[in-house]
Amino acid sequence: MNTETQDAVRKDWDTYFMDIAYMVSTRSRCPRRHVGSVLVQGKKLLGTAYNGAPMGVQDCLEAGCMIAEEVEMKLVDGIEQLFKKQRCIRTIHAEQNLLLFTDRADREGSTVYVTDQPCWTCANMLANSGVVEVVYHRSYPKDSEKVIRLMKQKGIQFRCLDQFEPPAQAYMDVTT
Repeated sequence: MNTETQDAVRKDWDTYFMDIAYMVSTRSRCPRRHVGSVLVQGKKLLGTAYNGAPMGVQDCLEAGCMIAEEVEMKLVDGIEQLFKKQRCIRTIHAEQNLLLFTDRADREGSTVYVTDQPCWTCANMLANSGVVEVVYHRSYPKDSEKVIRLMKQKGIQFRCLDQFEPPAQAYMDVTT
């Protein structure tokens, strides 16, 4: 195979690292959403994480989801409206685990690839983590607007790979 043909089938870096994030997500035992994240400095992979219960604690498949309902006030066309959100509080999010198990020095100036757009809590944590870029695939509409504003305010590049196709063996259909 000549060099031109090899380059035509070779994955770009965004696809390569997002593929890895999706493969990492297959370790999750969350029945609602499998999320994977990877930390990258330049072209070097520094860490991976997925969502799940704390180590040594029963996960959602074993003990069931711990759903907490939150209410949030949003302005829609100048009118305040209440929105209900349900979140599983048994699970530590992939981004949180990534931050727990990587060093601050490694995160400075790095990029996080995550299968799903970070929620508000994870976005806050990423904003203080030293990363300069967050790349995600699936949107998370519940927190999207305020997360985008936060990333812009912090000067963190925030990109959606909306044309990305996850590896077939790692794909999970999720409801928003």
